[in-house]
Amino acid sequence: MGRRPTKAADNPFCKARLAAAQYNEKLFSKEGAAELLGVSVSTLSDYELGLTKIIPPDMVVKMSSLYNAPELENYYCTEMCPLGCEMPKVNADDLDRISIKALASFRKINETRELLLDITEDGVISEDEKEALNKVLKNLEELEGVTQNLKIWIKKNMNDGKAAFEREDK
Repeated sequence: MGRRPTKAADNPFCKARLAAAQYNEKLFSKEGAAELLGVSVSTLSDYELGLTKIIPPDMVVKMSSLYNAPELENYYCTEMCPLGCEMPKVNADDLDRISIKALASFRKINETRELLLDITEDGVISEDEKEALNKVLKNLEELEGVTQNLKIWIKKNMNDGKAAFEREDK
């Protein structure tokens, strides 16, 4: 079993690997994880130390699957990918928190719909309507974030919490 990392301890890729190690002891060490991922130990180290500024997307998908950590894909898209930096960031919340956030967002939908209709009915967005339009956008972004959070929860938990190496359907 490998030593606990110190420099990479806060890195999300390292955290995900170590969390997945409870299902597969090979993931406790960078050597074992690198073998399963098909990369060199030094490459995996560079990923976990943040020395590689942009990790190849296919490698993020492999790590996400192997570690049963779909939140890595969201992290990559929102923090590392220049195209996805405006995507909503997702926290790995529990289902009850996600449900409460969803219900709160649903409550705002009718107000948002009415506001959007009022703003756009004449086909012109006036100066005094811009603030209201920003509120509409904020409410829709909030709902988008809740949706992404629920998708990640389902990916992570609807396979009985098993990582890719444990599932028979891999």
